[in-house]
Amino acid sequence: MDIPQSKFAPSLAALHDMDSFSRDSIIMCLPAAVYTTDTSGIITFYNKAAAELWGREPKIGEDEWCGSWKLYRLDGTPMAHDECPMAVTLHEQREVRGLAAIAERPDGSRVTFLPYPTLLRNKHGEIVGALNMLLDISAQAQEEESVQRLAAIVESSDDAIVSKDLTGMIKSWNKGAERIFGYTAEEIIGRPITVLIPLDRAEEEPGIVSRIRAGQRIDHYETIRLRKDGRRIHVSLTVSPVKNSAGVVIGASKIARDITDRKETEERILMLMREVNHRVKNQYAVILSMIRETSNRTSNAVEFEQQIRERIMALARSHDLLVHAEWRGATVSELILAQVKPFGNEANITLAGPPIVLLPNAVQYLGIAFHELATNSAKYGVFSVERGNIIVDWHVGDEGRTFYLAWTESGGPPVKLARKQGFGKTVLERVTPLSLGGEGMLGTGSNRIVWTVHAPMENIAAPHA
Repeated sequence: MDIPQSKFAPSLAALHDMDSFSRDSIIMCLPAAVYTTDTSGIITFYNKAAAELWGREPKIGEDEWCGSWKLYRLDGTPMAHDECPMAVTLHEQREVRGLAAIAERPDGSRVTFLPYPTLLRNKHGEIVGALNMLLDISAQAQEEESVQRLAAIVESSDDAIVSKDLTGMIKSWNKGAERIFGYTAEEIIGRPITVLIPLDRAEEEPGIVSRIRAGQRIDHYETIRLRKDGRRIHVSLTVSPVKNSAGVVIGASKIARDITDRKETEERILMLMREVNHRVKNQYAVILSMIRETSNRTSNAVEFEQQIRERIMALARSHDLLVHAEWRGATVSELILAQVKPFGNEANITLAGPPIVLLPNAVQYLGIAFHELATNSAKYGVFSVERGNIIVDWHVGDEGRTFYLAWTESGGPPVKLARKQGFGKTVLERVTPLSLGGEGMLGTGSNRIVWTVHAPMENIAAPHA
């Protein structure tokens, strides 16, 4: 913004050759703010543009250095009038250029200006005063501030903000883009945007460019893009046309937000909903079977209602374990303790086995079996008296292919089962083993009950375990 001295000096020489009236008249009409001072800095003349820039009319022969009401540096700190470029020029007898400042008017408004103080000399070369021209650069300063603010926002954004020309070459690349895509600005600027696009989505870019050429904006377009390491990520794109001063589209700006976590969460939720839907339907089938079988094996409505309620509550306890673990499963120990807890005799049971996480299906059917065993014990066995014990142990055999479990109840009252062909016996010998793809056996002695079951591990243990 400096005015070359070679252009400014002749004009001063021309002004010097004019008579005082003509010189003042011309300066008074200039659109630029101009004023003069004597060697001590006292203002001797100012034009109309200067008064408008200052927002006041200084007193000739009294005000010094500058006619501004208040002065500030560009960083906002106050500047004394005797520290302004005009004052420094006169004090040090050198013309200070390029130091912009801010003038505050009496009404509180402010203007950013660039001063051009010039020493005035007589024909002997002696300094007789100074002339200062003030250029209002407020609009430029605001524009620069806006650009800097925008640049700071772009650089600090967590989103990838990228610009490209209409040939698809990347022109700018912020830190967010570096974090999301893995490329540094040095690595990617000047390369085609297609390096970020998977081959199976190559047809997207021509369509985007076509819409941008037409001046259209693309909002929240969800797609897949590639990281530097080759990993595919989900992104939401907003693409806007970039125009030159003539309004012609010359490129595009892209804002890409990484939505991979959101997409994965949505997929997990959908998968969980499908799993829950499947499990709920399966629960309905089990409950209907319970109702049917219990009805066939009870003699009155009271007994039927009590047994159905207890069995549905047992299903609910297994279901609670699954919900708590987001349907990933539950351990054998958790399942056994959940089913015996309502009977309040956990001290009489000993658990031994590795921490196997059961599949949801295994949780459901083993849970039914443990409930039937605990119910029988509460009515006729160890849980009904203060003697005896129950040992549940399990292990994996056949080189990790088969799950084995045994429920052994001993030392209690003489063994008694509710019915020789009751629902519980059917569950232990048929329903649970067959649902797990294995086999089960219920054996009894004088004061001993042993239920064993074995099944393929692929039907028992959750894969992640």
